[in-house]
Amino acid sequence: MTAAPDARLTVLSSLTEIERQQWDACANPGWASDAPLGDDPSTFLRAYHGEAESGREAGPLESKSQRTAYNPFVSYDFLKILEESGSATGRTGWQARHLVLEGAGGHPAGIVPCYQKPHSMGEYVFDQGWADAYERAGGNYYPKLQVSVPFTPATGPRLLVRDGAPPATREILAAGLIELARQLGSSSVHATFLDQIDADILDDSGFLARTDQQFHFINEGYRDYEDFLDALASRKRKGIRRERREALAGGITVEHRTGADITEDDWDAFFGFYMDTGSRKWGRPYLNRRFFSLLGERMADRVLLIVAKRDGLPIAGALNLIGSDALYGRYWGASEDVPFLHFEICYHQAVDWAIAHRLPRVEAGAQGDHKLARGYRPIVTRSAHWIADRGLRRAVADYLVREREAVAADHEFLDEHTPFKADT
Repeated sequence: MTAAPDARLTVLSSLTEIERQQWDACANPGWASDAPLGDDPSTFLRAYHGEAESGREAGPLESKSQRTAYNPFVSYDFLKILEESGSATGRTGWQARHLVLEGAGGHPAGIVPCYQKPHSMGEYVFDQGWADAYERAGGNYYPKLQVSVPFTPATGPRLLVRDGAPPATREILAAGLIELARQLGSSSVHATFLDQIDADILDDSGFLARTDQQFHFINEGYRDYEDFLDALASRKRKGIRRERREALAGGITVEHRTGADITEDDWDAFFGFYMDTGSRKWGRPYLNRRFFSLLGERMADRVLLIVAKRDGLPIAGALNLIGSDALYGRYWGASEDVPFLHFEICYHQAVDWAIAHRLPRVEAGAQGDHKLARGYRPIVTRSAHWIADRGLRRAVADYLVREREAVAADHEFLDEHTPFKADT
C-alpha cells in the first residue's frame, strides 16, 4: 500500500515477520535491543541519567526527550511476549496489523504498533458508547484499528521512527493508518496514550483529539523519601506515615525483586494475586501464566516486583516495569485483606524506589483519584481518533469538545488540591 509518493508501506500480521533489532531501532532509537540492563537496574539508569560529578550533589531531575528515553512497552520483547503467550492475538481480539514504512537499505524508517479488533476491551479509553450508537443507527463499528500497547494504559510513542528517518515519516505513517483502515473496511482508527509529539501529528492529520487524566508521582529531585514527605502539608505527611505503619503491622515485610532474583515461584505467587484481582475487577483477566514466565525470561532486568510477606510467605505483590525515565506500575494483587497494604505496595514503595534510583516519575496506571492524597499529581493523557463515517464523526467531534472541557475543569480543580505545601 502507498500513502504518499515514493512511500512504501507494508503490514505485518505477526512480530515474527520482522527482526527484533529493526523494530527496536524505531521503537527505542539509541538503545541497543540486545544490550541487557543487567541484574541491577541502577547500572542501566546511571547510563541514562549520567553520574553526578564527584563531590557535587545532583540537582533536580530533568527527563530527557521521550524520543531518546527507553520505553519498555513498545519494545519488540514486550509486544512479542504478549503475542507469543497468546494473550494478544487474533483469537483474543488483537490481530496484529503493524504498519511499517520502508526506509533506506530495506530497513524500516517508521513503524506503528497496530491491531485489528472486533471489540473494545483492554484499552482503557472507552468508546463502547460510540460503537453502540453507530450500530443502533445501522452501522458496523467493528472491526476497528487500535494503535496501542494491549492492556497497557501508559503514555508512550506510537508513531515509532528510526534515527535519521526523513522528516515527514510520522505524517506518512498517520496517512498510512487511514489508508489501512479504508482497505480493511475498518470503521475507525484509535491511537491511545499518546505522547505530545504523536498527538500533534495525528491532530494535524485529521484525527479527533480526546483527553483524560491519570495520577503520576513527579520526582522534584528529592534526596530520599523523607525529603519528599517534607514537601507535603503537615496533615498529609502525618497521614501517610500512619498509613505506612499500619500497612506493615503484624510482621509484614517488603522485598524488591528484579533481574535474576525473580524466580518461577515468585511468578506463581504473583499470578495467583493477579487472577484474583482480575477476576473481581474485570471478570476475565487478560494475561495468562505463560506471559509472566516469558517476561521473567526476556525482560526480568526491566521488571520490579514488589512483594509483601508474612512469616516468609508472599501475601501481596505489585508488578512494575522500569523505563529510563519512569517506573510504570501495572498489576497488583493480594491473598489477604490488609488495611492500607495496597497503597503501601503500589504507591509508597514505588515512590521510594523511584527516588532512590533517580527516576523522574512514577506512572501508577489508570484512574484512581485516591492517589492524589499519596503525593501523585493529575496528568493529562491524550488519544486520537479517525472515524470514516461523516455522521458519526460529527457526533463524536461534538461530544469530544464538551468532554475536553470537563476534563480540563476537573484537572484544574484536582491540581489545586494536591497534598503539597502551598509554596511547593
